[in-house]
Amino acid sequence: MRWQGREESDNVEDRRGNGGGGLRGGGGLGGPGFRVVRGGGLSGILILGVMALVLWMAGINPLPILFGDGSIQSTQTSGGSSNIGASTPRADDEAASFSRVVLKETEEVWSGIFQSAGQTYKKPVLVLFDGQVRSACGFASAASGPFYCPGDQKVYIDLSFYRELDKRFGASGDFAHAYVLSHEVGHHVQNLLGILPKFNQMRQSMSEAQSNAMSVRVELQADCFAGVWGKFTEQKGLLEQGDLEEALNAAHQIGDDTLQKRSQGYVVPESFNHGTSEQRAKWFKRGFDTGRVDACDTFNNPFNIFGC
Repeated sequence: MRWQGREESDNVEDRRGNGGGGLRGGGGLGGPGFRVVRGGGLSGILILGVMALVLWMAGINPLPILFGDGSIQSTQTSGGSSNIGASTPRADDEAASFSRVVLKETEEVWSGIFQSAGQTYKKPVLVLFDGQVRSACGFASAASGPFYCPGDQKVYIDLSFYRELDKRFGASGDFAHAYVLSHEVGHHVQNLLGILPKFNQMRQSMSEAQSNAMSVRVELQADCFAGVWGKFTEQKGLLEQGDLEEALNAAHQIGDDTLQKRSQGYVVPESFNHGTSEQRAKWFKRGFDTGRVDACDTFNNPFNIFGC
């Protein structure tokens, strides 16, 4: 993918090097999650609150001290995005730059698609983090993988996941990495269209098996939306030979059946919640071949749930 030298998005919060700043928990597509953190009672909370306020007024970020490794970092940043930990070069700075470029490309494509439909695309924020992170959907660790949180309309990624794709899953290549981000942005598009809110509402009354089956449809549509973005990226002349194959391979390698075979040696179809390798590659390719949002109706096959 020809991404070097292209414009980067400003809608990025760089929380790398922030000492964690969160607690371990679940991530992914699911609805907002809440965790009660036990403390030392009301007096302890008041003391912590006063300490945090004093530190913040002094220009010091209190979160690493209260929740992280005790290091002191300034809260003063320039521009519209957070640059905590970004003052010194890091090994993953190139991956961060790549992610900002991909986000910018998704912003341009989806803004144009929404505009053609007479709507305005509200851009998501990309959060780069190390190890663990706090979101409106709860707390998540890098082990959760990249995820989108509808509660704050942000995409979260620990950049080490790219290395995981390369080494653990055998899905290397920059367009494979771009597929991952564009899939999460696809969830943001679903949220703007009202699909995610309706799914989260409906699954409250579903059995686990029904919820898993519906989740598969949601995930496959996000794959298809990623393919739609890929089509417009190709039309810009940004793709190189082999890029499409990289994305299709990535979709195949993270299919539920392939992951289960790799981890436990057998598959449990009723537990699938993202789709099989064949399904994921198929729906990405469908979006890529057509470049049309209306070709991504995973809910009308064989029945229409959301009226999409």
